[in-house]
Amino acid sequence: MIIAVKHIDIEGPGSIGSFLTDTARSFSVIDLSKGEVLPVNLSAIEAVISLGGPMNVYEDNKFPFLKGEDAFIKEILKKGIPFLGICLGSQLLAKAAEAKVGNSPQKEIGFSEVRFTEAGRRDALFKDLPFDLKVFQWHEDMFEIPKGGVLLASSEKCPHQAFRVGKNAYGLQFHIEVTPAIVDSWIDAYAKNKQQPVFTKIRNEFRENKASFDAHANILYRNFLNIIRSTVSA
Repeated sequence: MIIAVKHIDIEGPGSIGSFLTDTARSFSVIDLSKGEVLPVNLSAIEAVISLGGPMNVYEDNKFPFLKGEDAFIKEILKKGIPFLGICLGSQLLAKAAEAKVGNSPQKEIGFSEVRFTEAGRRDALFKDLPFDLKVFQWHEDMFEIPKGGVLLASSEKCPHQAFRVGKNAYGLQFHIEVTPAIVDSWIDAYAKNKQQPVFTKIRNEFRENKASFDAHANILYRNFLNIIRSTVSA
């Protein structure tokens, strides 16, 4: 069973959920914002995907489920279960691995390019992807790299874009799972002025780049499945 952890209704698994369904993988979503709980018995869990959300990793008092997820991720790391954290999920992974999370040098909203480091170019998660990858961003925080962790991708505005801790736990500051409908819902929910030209630009850019964006996302998803398979068979 692969589980995806949601922190808010509008930040769901998107295209990664569709990919897992299409590939007939056993897949379940746990929505912490609705009071659903994380499993205690991890023996049947093949992998965990932790999704995004507008909260900060240290807002435990406001969002009590964050404390439980922190303990859950620590246990995932101990057991070596494959993990993929996206945006908030990446920051939660960093925190669980005892790294700091704070403000990014620059807030990012919209499409931008991240560049893989030498380690990133060799990493199994990014196999067959271009070294400069166009991704979607919507964040104002950034993780530090945990002790023993490996920086895998960077950009000019945010130097820490992806990392790995251990053999198979990954954090991506950027989004690969978004769909046009998800982006529209984020603009409606998070943008103070939805009529700003930047949001028209984002929508147009998504239409123009959707085919390659989705193709690259599917490559990463396949790579993550291969990591899961290699972990299970080890």
